[in-house]
Amino acid sequence: MIASLARRAAPLAPAAALGLLAQAYLAFAEGAKVGIDNFAFTPDVVTVKSGTTVVFENHDDIPHLVVAADGKYRSKALDTNDQFSVTFDKPGEYAYFCGLHPYMKGKIIVAP
Repeated sequence: MIASLARRAAPLAPAAALGLLAQAYLAFAEGAKVGIDNFAFTPDVVTVKSGTTVVFENHDDIPHLVVAADGKYRSKALDTNDQFSVTFDKPGEYAYFCGLHPYMKGKIIVAP
């Protein structure tokens, strides 16, 4: 993915090429990970391609739960550094929240 974007960015002005590559790298690096930090999902909105597995990891000192708003999945209580994974196979928007702290919310956007 990065190599293909590098070829597309080559004819651009250096600053534009660097911006395109930085965006692609961040999307690739962060696209399948959601941290739980300071009572928030980080990032709170993630866009991934269909078939991507998203990993949630708790970095807080207290437990959190990842719960689908539509009820399709629910993690166990995640202690510090525990992980929970969900694979998103169908395009759409999938809201989730923390089962212990319902004000903590996030969304996964799945592109075709």
